[in-house]
Amino acid sequence: MILVSVQPGQEVMATLTAELRSRGVVNGAIVSLIGAVEGCAISTMAADDYAKDIVTEYGEPMELTGTGEVQDGAVHVHVVLGRQGDEAKAGHLHWGRVQHFFVNAYVMPL
Repeated sequence: MILVSVQPGQEVMATLTAELRSRGVVNGAIVSLIGAVEGCAISTMAADDYAKDIVTEYGEPMELTGTGEVQDGAVHVHVVLGRQGDEAKAGHLHWGRVQHFFVNAYVMPL
């Protein structure tokens, strides 16, 4: 199991991709992510066109949990985000900015 810790000033997807590449992880399971971001972009599929991504950006602090995979070096993460008012958002993570918190990813290379 590999721990990738995304720290303040780092972006989640770029840090995961660079760290896993440096460790030689080409394929693997991202068993768990936990932490918080201060901004992010997630996407979901359009109801009438599964090939169309609807990307939404958020610029507020959110709790984060998720899972994912690494296939042929490409990192793919799905998250659930909790925001003020006990509201949850979910989708495919495009980017996540860590400013004051952290995001820890636990990865099992295959």
